[in-house]
Amino acid sequence: MRYVLRKLGFYAIAGWLAITVNFFLPRLIPGDPVQLMLARMAQSGPVQPGQEEALANMLGLGHGNLLIQYGEYLKALFHGEFGLSVTYFPSPVTDVLDDAVPWTLVLVGGATLISVVLGITLGTLAGWRRGGWFDSLVPSTTFLAAIPYFWLALLLLYLFSQVWGVLPLGGGYDETLDMGWNGAFLSSAAEHAVLPAATIVLSSVGGWMLGMRNMMVATLAEDHVIAAEAKGLPPRTVMVGYAARNAVLPSVAGFAISLGFIVSGSLVMEIVFSYPGMGFTLLQAVQNTDYPLMQAVFLVITFAVLAANFLVDLVYGLVDPRTRQAR
Repeated sequence: MRYVLRKLGFYAIAGWLAITVNFFLPRLIPGDPVQLMLARMAQSGPVQPGQEEALANMLGLGHGNLLIQYGEYLKALFHGEFGLSVTYFPSPVTDVLDDAVPWTLVLVGGATLISVVLGITLGTLAGWRRGGWFDSLVPSTTFLAAIPYFWLALLLLYLFSQVWGVLPLGGGYDETLDMGWNGAFLSSAAEHAVLPAATIVLSSVGGWMLGMRNMMVATLAEDHVIAAEAKGLPPRTVMVGYAARNAVLPSVAGFAISLGFIVSGSLVMEIVFSYPGMGFTLLQAVQNTDYPLMQAVFLVITFAVLAANFLVDLVYGLVDPRTRQAR
């Protein structure tokens, strides 16, 4: 219990710092965001009285000194209000996030989970049978990991969409269909997700496999594994219960970071495939100087990383009881 409370305290402080930094971000940007927006509006017609105050409220900048603005900012966050999106005006930022987050969670989350499970499984087998033919396949998987995301995405897009024409060119679904829990839409969404998911899996599975393989080789030389083999325990029990259980600990820690960045998505991948996830939404916000949407996306990504790390810390404490001991 003390371990959990200690972790909660640490992540609560980290969350408050993230909120505070997010508050100061638009205020540290050179120039005045409100004046920038007014200048853009003036190009299409005269600016009406009261629009400056309305824009300040929309951007979450508020009025008065920084302390008052900070209090208003915290109050708005407590009620889940991020203002209106400039890019998708007059849609609230929360509506934009509600549309983008599920796409990234399903696609990037599912692809990352497949990569981790596949990489750890193959790495365990490669390390257990080190020096064999299966172990010799590791360099080929690491070669895929060295290929840049965008290059692999463009290659898959060219082959499967342009040359062979078996998969869609981009997007999240066929826009002629109505979104909903129906077979036609789900089938279209799954078809559009094949190439982005394949890009993520092919680019990342090699790193998980290599890391797990190396840890397995190091763990197999430890005394507790040698003792288990000397007792005559079944090879599968030694591999899973003694070697893999300890070798997987660094991968669990690495998975925490990957799990958190699922929410941000793979920015380059989503740009190449025009996939309507968080990465593509962030790109649109930056291109349109959409401060409310940028702030919200940064905050969601930060809290996703913190939450993922907290959950994995708890799992890590269960897997390795030594981490629960206070120092």
